[in-house]
Amino acid sequence: MDTATTPRVAVIGAGYWGPNLARNFAASPEWTLVAVCDRDEARASKLAAAVGHVDVETSVDELLARDDLDAVAIATPAATHHPLTLAALRAGKHVVVEKPIADSIEKAQEMVDEAKRRGLVLMTDHTFCYTPVVAKIRELIENGDLGDILFVDSVRINLGLVQPDVDVFWDLAPHDLSILDFVLPGGLKPEYVAAHGGDPIGAGKACVGHLVLPIGDGAVASVHVNWLSPTKVRQMTIGGSRRTLIWDDLNPVQRLSVFDRGVTLESQSATELDGDAKAAAKVSYRLGDTWSPALPEREALREMVNEFAAAIREGRPARTDGEAGLRVLRVLEEATATMNGARA
Repeated sequence: MDTATTPRVAVIGAGYWGPNLARNFAASPEWTLVAVCDRDEARASKLAAAVGHVDVETSVDELLARDDLDAVAIATPAATHHPLTLAALRAGKHVVVEKPIADSIEKAQEMVDEAKRRGLVLMTDHTFCYTPVVAKIRELIENGDLGDILFVDSVRINLGLVQPDVDVFWDLAPHDLSILDFVLPGGLKPEYVAAHGGDPIGAGKACVGHLVLPIGDGAVASVHVNWLSPTKVRQMTIGGSRRTLIWDDLNPVQRLSVFDRGVTLESQSATELDGDAKAAAKVSYRLGDTWSPALPEREALREMVNEFAAAIREGRPARTDGEAGLRVLRVLEEATATMNGARA
């Protein structure tokens, strides 16, 4: 690809997520959207017309054989990510793929290795990592505003949809895990993962689940996911030694709040006390101000597609590259293994 020209991209998959990708590629000055590909020609044609009457393809092989194509965006079921990504990479195309990057670590690792071998960009569409609020959370942690991270509690619950091919962990938890991988120094590298899932409606898969993993220095992150809740909650709390933040994604007025409140363990102990009394004497509670950072309004997917173009142009890994997708996948696989072991 001539890096002085605008890269040309096609979207594979015109179902649920594909239209969002196609719309943002079509609207971005960093890209030229040339085609939409789907086995359902009517569905592909409808999307192609909606985003500017681009070409319609029903064969991935024919699409990848085009010489006017530099990259593809894959928005298809997780089980298809591996073969589609490998085919695209072997055709010399850069790839951005919907989460999760694949349905197994072995397949994802092959995808990452293939991209490295060919010098191509492989990017995972961890969309939340491109939102202004997550960018601000990362900034607050990097700048030390929160201090040392003590805990993370994340809740992502709603009523449905029960997915036909994955359980609630694989459906909802990738969002929270990708955010943690992005904002925590060093990313997600837990020593172990503990997962507990329930299937109270007999769906044949976990519909309610809790995921717990250490994030270093005694800190722990917990993720609660649920398809059966009558109310929708999207909330993450990150507690630090200096401040604690709460992100309520469903609150349009005050999405992010930072609290100067917390628990402090005094360095000097009460020498005249021992046991529980001594431990209690070392703890003090801090009550301070609460403030809400100003957040710009911009679409996360627009930022994501622009980052994809920048990574290609600059010959560097994308912000949420294949390795990021692999780290999230490791946690999901460990969660599955933990539950299977618990049932044995």
